[in-house]
Amino acid sequence: MGNVELLIGLHNTTSVQRLVDFAKLVFSSSVTRYLVVTKVGGVAAQSGVPEVNKLAIKSGKSFSVLPDLKDAIELLRPSAVYLVTAQSSETLDPVALKRERSLVVFNGVDSGFGKVDSSLGKPVRLEGLEVDVGPVAAGALLLYCNKWLVQS
Repeated sequence: MGNVELLIGLHNTTSVQRLVDFAKLVFSSSVTRYLVVTKVGGVAAQSGVPEVNKLAIKSGKSFSVLPDLKDAIELLRPSAVYLVTAQSSETLDPVALKRERSLVVFNGVDSGFGKVDSSLGKPVRLEGLEVDVGPVAAGALLLYCNKWLVQS
């Protein structure tokens, strides 16, 4: 069994505000220390990435920007990849995150993961969420609930 570690990803965003808010959430959590963002475009790439890099340095957390989700999986080598989407019928088992090196990826756009990206991981939804609440809210729920699992 590999190292138990929770890696958080944000895929496909062009919004500076969404990127910065998501990074603040991840960097403020004691559950994870690593954020990877993939397929960042537009203004988010130009001004959001430098802002998030400053936040990472200030908080002592790790931050990477990669061209695509496939690159993140190849370089980080997680034992499991979970793609959080409200469209999935399967729920994420938070206990599984305690047993493996997992990459949990949230989508930065409202349209969801494309076919190619969906094939790179296991689409899951967070239990109790029937609609898409966005990556920041969903990430907050996941990290808050996992805080208790990690401590137990």
